[in-house]
Amino acid sequence: MSKEANNIHVQEASTPAQRVRSDWKALLEKFSYTAIVSNVPYLAFVALLCVLYISSNKRAVETQRALNKLNDTLKELRWEYMDAKSQMMRAQMETEVIKNADKLGLKPMLMPAFKIEKQEQPAQPPTN
Repeated sequence: MSKEANNIHVQEASTPAQRVRSDWKALLEKFSYTAIVSNVPYLAFVALLCVLYISSNKRAVETQRALNKLNDTLKELRWEYMDAKSQMMRAQMETEVIKNADKLGLKPMLMPAFKIEKQEQPAQPPTN
């Protein structure tokens, strides 16, 4: 019991520099070979998690780049669609149709359209 009392008394009398050295020694003991060997499964698990995190992050970045490319393509196609639609609407206007038909030699009607109806003849009895 007197030994323990002496150790306590010695520890109290140590200077701050000695305490820092003892803290470093304690830290190095935690990272000693036996401590590392005893924690190999935990370290392997942490390394596996790091690899999974890095690969997942890389895959997410690649997916985001692919989505950005597809969004750009979609925007271009949407603009092409809107352009073609507006051109078709313009081509369907009456004045444009008349211009295009004039090139083919067709002219607009001067009289309004009318319906031709066929008159049915009364049924005649068959002759023998």
